[in-house]
Amino acid sequence: MVKGDIVLFDFDSANTSGKWYVVNDDVMGGVSESKIAINSNGTATFSGTISGDNFGGFASVRARIENIPDENFKGVQIRLKGDGKSYNIRFRTDLNFDGYAYQAKVLTQENVWKEYKIPFKDFEPKFRGRTLSGKPELESKNIMQTGILIADKQFGEFSLDIDWIKFYD
Repeated sequence: MVKGDIVLFDFDSANTSGKWYVVNDDVMGGVSESKIAINSNGTATFSGTISGDNFGGFASVRARIENIPDENFKGVQIRLKGDGKSYNIRFRTDLNFDGYAYQAKVLTQENVWKEYKIPFKDFEPKFRGRTLSGKPELESKNIMQTGILIADKQFGEFSLDIDWIKFYD
């Protein structure tokens, strides 16, 4: 079988948009707020406000990835329209709520659609902002969750449009 790209999420219908949920700093006492909305134009918008009050400062969304092939892909490609802020693209190799995640940063351009192509080898294992050592390299066949996080003292309002997310060969 010849392997090609596999689309994980494309937000054109309920069948391809996935079940996303919000995880903000309120799990630790913070007061940041965010939401994800599926738009009528086939995109999703992750938006909200980041606050440093009560030692907070992050907002994120996550989705479980269903039916990943056993083959390994080289990386992830994602099409975003941002607000000029940086976001962490994240993957987890388990279904746990807490624990470490592999992440890579993307810097968006304000109000410009851009495709980001990130090899899995560029993802670093992180736990609460700290890089971990001794963890295996990220492989697509082990990925169970994906997510997007905004943090790094980027206080105030944010908005990120997502067109699609796929693995590439």
